[in-house]
Parts: sequence; C-alpha cells; structure tokens
Amino acid sequence: MRLASLLMYDGNPRKAADDVVSLERAGLDSVWVAEAYGFDAPTLMGYLAAKTETVRIGSGILNIYSRTPGALLQTAAGLDNVSQGRAILGLGVSGPQVIEGFHGVPYSRPMARTAEVVEIIRSGLRREPLSADGEFHLPLTKEHGAVTGLGKPLKLLTRPERDTIPIWIAALGPKNVEQTAEIADGWIPHLFHPEKAHLVWGDALAAGDAKRLDGLAPLQVMAGGMVAIGEGPETKALLDLVRPVFALYVGGMGAKGKNFYNDVARAYGYEQEAEEIQDLYLSGKKKEAAALVPTEWLEAANLVGPASYVRERIEAFREAGVTDLNITPVPTSEDQDAADVVAQLKEWVS
Repeated sequence: MRLASLLMYDGNPRKAADDVVSLERAGLDSVWVAEAYGFDAPTLMGYLAAKTETVRIGSGILNIYSRTPGALLQTAAGLDNVSQGRAILGLGVSGPQVIEGFHGVPYSRPMARTAEVVEIIRSGLRREPLSADGEFHLPLTKEHGAVTGLGKPLKLLTRPERDTIPIWIAALGPKNVEQTAEIADGWIPHLFHPEKAHLVWGDALAAGDAKRLDGLAPLQVMAGGMVAIGEGPETKALLDLVRPVFALYVGGMGAKGKNFYNDVARAYGYEQEAEEIQDLYLSGKKKEAAALVPTEWLEAANLVGPASYVRERIEAFREAGVTDLNITPVPTSEDQDAADVVAQLKEWVS
C-alpha cells in the first residue's frame, strides 16, 4: 500500500506545497492537488514538481468540461515533463453547480464525455493526430460549428516524457464507477467506508472489471481520511474536525436530488441522517448539520485512535481494495509533526 495526501491549503497554497518536501522525505508516495473553483491545479502541480524529487504529483481532480481534450493533453504532457515522469492525471465530472455556475459550460452527458476525453488523451500521448466524432469533433468542421473549416488533424508538437500517463477518475455513481473500472488506471472515491463500500460499488466494480480494456493493469484505488495516532478521548475528539467536511458534501454539494455524496450516504444506510443533514445545511444551519453526521461513519472513514486501532483501520482499507491510502496527518502532541505521522504510517503499510 502506498501513501497519498491531498494538498491542504487555506489561503496560502504555496506554503502548503513547501510542506510537501518534508512529507516526501518521510515517505509520502503521492500528493494530489484539488481545483474545484479555487486556484487552478496545474500551476501548483508545476510548483510541486520543482520543489520535490520523488513524490508523484496528481490532479485531484481536473474536471472534463472546462478544458478541451487537447488542453488536458497539453497539461498532462507538460506536467509529466517538468516532474520527470511523476504526473498522474486525475479527472472527474465535478458537479452542475461548479460546471454551469463557475465555468458556464453545459453539464451534459458526463459518462460519454469522460470516456472520449480519456481516449483522446491516450491517443495524443502516443503522438497520434487528434481525431474524434462523438462528444467532440476533431478536427472541427463547418457542420459542427467551425467558422473557417481550415482545421486539420494535429498531433502533439512536443515529445512527451512518457507515451502513457496514469489516468485516475473520481466517480461515485454506480454507472460512473463501472465505467471507471473499465477504462481508468485508478479510481478516486470520496467519504469511503471500507466495511460498506462493497454494498455501494461492489457490483459496479465487478461489471467494469469484466470489460476492462486490454493492456491496463489492475485498477488502483485511493481512499482514506484523517490520521491521528494517540491514546485517550482527546484523540478521538479530533474526529469532530472532519464533521463539517462530511456535512458540506452530504448536505451542500448539490441541490435536492442532485447530490452524489448524499446518495452515497443513503447507500451506506444513513438515509434519515442524509435527509436531515441536507435539510439543515441548505437552510443555513451548518453546525446542526455537522452534529448529525454518524460517528460510526467518521470512525470508519478515518484513522483516529491508538496505534493498534490505526493499524486495524489500515488493514480494513487494504481489505476493501485500497492501494493508495489517502491521509491527512494530524499531530497529537507538541513533539510530533505531520512528517512524523507519515513516517510511522509508512512503516506500517510497507
């Protein structure tokens, strides 16, 4: 099992990127940069490439709507070059609020668009002329909106560091997860409950694996949560730090009937809590919503407690098929820092 971590920043992403250097020395295998509607991920990924030497650098995630397949290809190839072959391209559909609200692009046919984007990027990395006639039309003809009709098939001008870059997809819905298991190198679920994940995605993963593209290695999976190693109730109390995060996703990431994370909570068996959390969150009662996040879910999705318990949770994630443990290290004493937590975990997962 490898160790991964999402770059956490609260207004100063450059400082957060600088902190990755110490985590790399402690044994971190990959760092992932979110984008949402904050700073763009590729800029920070390029900065990380210059600051680090061994850690793999992933986008977590770039949406498939706001950049053309050609732009995504250029970004992936450029980042792989400056990182000397350490780039991972994390893709996802994001959600209607971000895509239509922030980017002003129609949120349509996410699965078909995802599949075609992946196919075009892989073809482009092999320096084949870009060609498509589905969700995208390459080259663009007058029939599909071209003004001049002068477009012609072009291949990537520069030679990529590698002719293939790992493509990971963030997906939650059963059909999306099935497609991910069929076409992607890796899968990024969120709010992952190791003991219940198979109830939500087991059939979808199996169906996708049965159709998995030739030449792809077994699907990699990245999931995890906060890590705090320590005795006593004060350590367990740290779980309250992630309550607002769970409430945000379950309650606020989408409208009624259009929240993928709320659907996952319901699929885990938390139907009543999911309903109440969403009602409270959307009415502005965020603290009340956070208080209703099931403690059982928080304990399962995170690794917080004595060393023996944290090691048990590692094995639970491993048993659930997680290959890359996504951690947010939280020190539990004044003489401990995040790098110490990473170093300890590295010893346990090796």
